[in-house]
Amino acid sequence: MSKPKVFEKPTGVKDYLPEAVRQLRSIERNVLDCMSAWGYEQIITPTMEYYDTVGVASSTSDQKLFKLLNKRGTTLVLRSDMTAPIARVVASLLKDKTFPVRLSYHSNVFRAIEEEAGRVAEFFQTGVELVGDPSAEADAEVVALAIASLKAAGVDRFKIAIGHVGFLNGLLEEALPGDRTAQEQLKECLLSRDYVGYRDQLKGLRLQAHVQQELEDILRLRGGGEICDAALQLSVNATARKSIAHLCEIWEVLKAYGVSEHVLIDLTMIGDFSYYTGMTFEGYAADLGFPVVSGGRYDNLVEQFGRPAAATGFALKTTRILELLGAEREVQEERVLVRYTAEGRAAALAKAQELRRSGVSTVTERVEVQQLLQDESASNEDNRDSGYTRVLVYGNEGAEGGGRQ
Repeated sequence: MSKPKVFEKPTGVKDYLPEAVRQLRSIERNVLDCMSAWGYEQIITPTMEYYDTVGVASSTSDQKLFKLLNKRGTTLVLRSDMTAPIARVVASLLKDKTFPVRLSYHSNVFRAIEEEAGRVAEFFQTGVELVGDPSAEADAEVVALAIASLKAAGVDRFKIAIGHVGFLNGLLEEALPGDRTAQEQLKECLLSRDYVGYRDQLKGLRLQAHVQQELEDILRLRGGGEICDAALQLSVNATARKSIAHLCEIWEVLKAYGVSEHVLIDLTMIGDFSYYTGMTFEGYAADLGFPVVSGGRYDNLVEQFGRPAAATGFALKTTRILELLGAEREVQEERVLVRYTAEGRAAALAKAQELRRSGVSTVTERVEVQQLLQDESASNEDNRDSGYTRVLVYGNEGAEGGGRQ
């Protein structure tokens, strides 16, 4: 293997130039402020965790984890999500904190990828975890907060699809009792949105006509609150009916929040079925084919760290939102250049300090008198091209001269 060139970087990672960083930080600040207004406190966890604890508990498949060894030979991982690390903290450092616990975060996470896939190996997430509340009210709260967070990030057109893994588990157990292989194959098709493959799998099972029809009908179960009533007609399984009742209650709470117009009930929405235990959801922006937010209930995770607790939450895919907004949401930041000669230094530096105290990004530059005279012909457009919204000049008399803007 040839040695990398000095300007090369590993596949799947990228550099963020100042304009992109300004936009990313603006999204981050706005979203975290929104989460704080809902009572969520920010947490920071280590970039590296033990494989045998957080790595194993993560929802990320083992082959997608970045692994490394410390000097004692212990296997570590770069965090692949924030949910498992937060579960570790809730069960240990916050073990005496009364439930429910509301935490927020903004962090980079890492997932190993196939080089030819064109996907990123490092990306940013902003999200929340609500731990210790099993109710439909808690599930509705995180969905409503996800909607508020998308708006705070600047995403105006989007739709949230919510489902419940319990409904599908109950329906499939009723239709295919004891056939775990067939159940998992059908779930895999739904997870990957392969509806053609799903129908093909059903045909291959040679089910009774009415059973096959029931399993095909779930592909049409998308809509508003009326979907709950339709779903109840499909199954008498206790797990499926309990799940639909929970989903109906979530819908009613979302109506009370006044955000149901952004929500679509989709009973094929199951998320990572090995990880989620109840309600799941994904949010899609109108101009992007990938989800910009995802989340759901995961009641079994915190128990793996020794403190049984129900939990629900979501992660905003901040990097995708940055790509979505692009140049449409250029962050306008005032940047001032204060130029001065030796004689104008005191006044210029005092002015610079005044601007900085008022929150204006200010750069100072010492120049010679001859250079100031030559630069007098510089146009306003030249100043903008240099990245400054204003240029202030302090010359021989120590007073502001010209102040090209």
